[in-house]
Amino acid sequence: MESQRSLLFIALIAVSFLLYEQWQIDHAPNNANNPVTQQVNNTANSNDDFIPASSKETQTSVDTNNHKNNAQFISVKTDVLDVEINTQGGDIVNAKLLKYETKQGGKIPFTLLEKKPHEYIAQSGLTGTNGIDRTIPGRPIYQTTKTAFNLSNQDSITVDLSYTDEQALTVIKRFTFKKSSYAITVDYIITNNTNQNASVQVYGQLRQSTLKNQSSGMMPTSAYWGAAYSTVDDKYQKYKFSEIEDKNLNETTQGGWIAMIQHYFVTAWIPDKDQSNSLYSTYSTNSNEAVIGFKAPAIAIAPHTKINTSTVLYIGPKDQKTMATIAKGLDLTVDYGFLFFISQPLFWLLVKIHSIVGNWGFAIIVITLIVKGAMYPLTKAQYSSMARMRELQPKIASLKDRFGSDRQKMSQAMMELYKKEKVNPAGGCLPLLVQMPIFMALYWVFLESVELRHATFGLWIQDLSARDPYFILPIIYGITMFVMQKLQPMTVQDPMQQKMMQYMPILFTFFFFMFPSGLVLYWVVSNIISIVQMKIIFAGIAKKKKLSNKEA
Repeated sequence: MESQRSLLFIALIAVSFLLYEQWQIDHAPNNANNPVTQQVNNTANSNDDFIPASSKETQTSVDTNNHKNNAQFISVKTDVLDVEINTQGGDIVNAKLLKYETKQGGKIPFTLLEKKPHEYIAQSGLTGTNGIDRTIPGRPIYQTTKTAFNLSNQDSITVDLSYTDEQALTVIKRFTFKKSSYAITVDYIITNNTNQNASVQVYGQLRQSTLKNQSSGMMPTSAYWGAAYSTVDDKYQKYKFSEIEDKNLNETTQGGWIAMIQHYFVTAWIPDKDQSNSLYSTYSTNSNEAVIGFKAPAIAIAPHTKINTSTVLYIGPKDQKTMATIAKGLDLTVDYGFLFFISQPLFWLLVKIHSIVGNWGFAIIVITLIVKGAMYPLTKAQYSSMARMRELQPKIASLKDRFGSDRQKMSQAMMELYKKEKVNPAGGCLPLLVQMPIFMALYWVFLESVELRHATFGLWIQDLSARDPYFILPIIYGITMFVMQKLQPMTVQDPMQQKMMQYMPILFTFFFFMFPSGLVLYWVVSNIISIVQMKIIFAGIAKKKKLSNKEA
């Protein structure tokens, strides 16, 4: 196979793959008129298990033990989080990330959890034989000393919600928020007020409408949006909403976690790593809501004794370093796909470079220089093969004049010529085959890394994770590709294929209109370096040939 044909084939496959994934997210369901949610009462483990209703329903439910108390919302603000807790059930029903803007320069914090218009909330509580979320109609309405908490200059703050039933259990649901942390510790301090043993189970779940197309306020991407979980055997497993709808999750594992994932951000419940937890999911077709959650083992509480148990809720960005310290495998929610073994070291290198240069755009330029430099031996072999092909152009033209339109004889003659001259027409393809996985790996790094979200380069590029607003970089890319094409010999003889090769710079320019500017920047710099390398290598070959002719 000739090198240009291979180049066209490989490049088109790569771009087609990216465009296909782009098309998938662009055509994902997005319906703002979702129906009113309803309670889901079945789980993968048992139809008798309790799963709480959505916040829209519990707000209208009645706690018969605290009928004089109306449910209210508690505001908690730290330096990185602004959350809202519903005292009915103690669910986190709204969470804003103060360090991340919805739109760049808009100064509006990004909302990750919300009550409406598309419900996405973090629920937790006590189920089991004596669990108050199961035994109290409409779930318990907790009491609190105040409705607004602010971290201010403290290192941490605690928010206590209390529920007391003198004839059963007294429960304190304690939220602990720490400075600069997206991890919230949820403790349950439970006192058994009866003369009999009591049994409860801690659960935590994430409930989300599947009708909202999450795009993080950014351009549409092929980033994953759905649920995920972790077990001892599988550190990271996606569980799409369609899979939840088809089959409820039913896994038992030591430790583990469950999560809802979207572009750049994740919400996850992390139970005790030393206990055996049940992971489950449910789906309501009437409300189009998916639920993924965990249940801890039953805890026996002796009469008139107190126990303390806790879990962790993470609401924040996909910060790999931070998530890796919270739970094993949680950092894998930064999903680099099947090329993770290339993407992870490239991301590490990119972060190291950024720590030195202080600009993500310059970091991309430097990593491009490093990648191209490391691949120079392969690049030299590629361009040397091209130079040999260029030398054969007069002979190839002669064969074309000789055989005319007889393609079969023309092909046979060319193969004989290649064999005689010891030239491999596909010799330039190996470096391309090596470069394409790196290109794809960098694509996922730029797509998944929250560090690049709203990252400014300079001039007109104010967001490396978004498209070039004026399409200048894609146009420069097309120009550099055209220059590279002119420097390479055209060995394709078929007129149709020749036209396709000629139009490739234009075609790819339009393709790159929709890609993140950081990725296009990488490819532009890569092409410029390739042009320089091509000039140097071709000049060296010409000089070597000239000296060889003089000696002869």
